[in-house]
Amino acid sequence: MKVKVLFVCMGNICRSPTAEAVFRRYVEQAELAPHFHIDSAGTHDYHIGAGPDPRTQQAARQRGYDMSKLRGRQVEAADFARFDYVLAMDMANLSILERLRPRDAQSHLGLFLEFAARHVEREVPDPYYGGADGFERVLDMVEDAAAGLLQHIRRQHML
Repeated sequence: MKVKVLFVCMGNICRSPTAEAVFRRYVEQAELAPHFHIDSAGTHDYHIGAGPDPRTQQAARQRGYDMSKLRGRQVEAADFARFDYVLAMDMANLSILERLRPRDAQSHLGLFLEFAARHVEREVPDPYYGGADGFERVLDMVEDAAAGLLQHIRRQHML
């Protein structure tokens, strides 16, 4: 059985693909890749089929994460049946997901930073309109939450 995790932000070109790439690396380093399906999506249709923002890719590349094959897609109601965890980057996107979520959905829906140990913030800020330091901050937060999420899933699913 695979644990399926979906990371969601607004456009699926900055925060959620960063979370996808970082979490995938952590899962691979733990030698658990066969037990996971990891994806990302956006609540809006702005960047369907597009690769991650070049600044996002550059910041990620500097830390050894390859995002070059990722492509933007929009979240859909069926994702709540396909994924065990649907994790939003902020409250605005969580609110959209709550409205989209079918009543009978069993997936865990929440904020990604609920799993962070070192960050008190609960929202990953959108770096799109800021400078390079915003992308570094996103990576710091995502790395923290990804480690916590993997630890949580290992406990919950006995991996």
